[in-house]
Amino acid sequence: MKNNIRVERAIKGLTQEELANNVSVSRQTINAMEANKYVPSTVLAMKIARVFNKPVEEIFFLEQTD
Repeated sequence: MKNNIRVERAIKGLTQEELANNVSVSRQTINAMEANKYVPSTVLAMKIARVFNKPVEEIFFLEQTD
């Protein structure tokens, strides 16, 4: 699964730490998601989408191999 969290954060002017605080995870978790090393739970994905005021499908994308 890929995502565009980094792009959405830049648009909103949020740091990894600020986003992490908004969704109650560590900055390292946000970093791992941006590096495509961690797939978030459904709840976390929905929280992140809510911060950016977008549907989950506009933040997270399935790949052919998923």
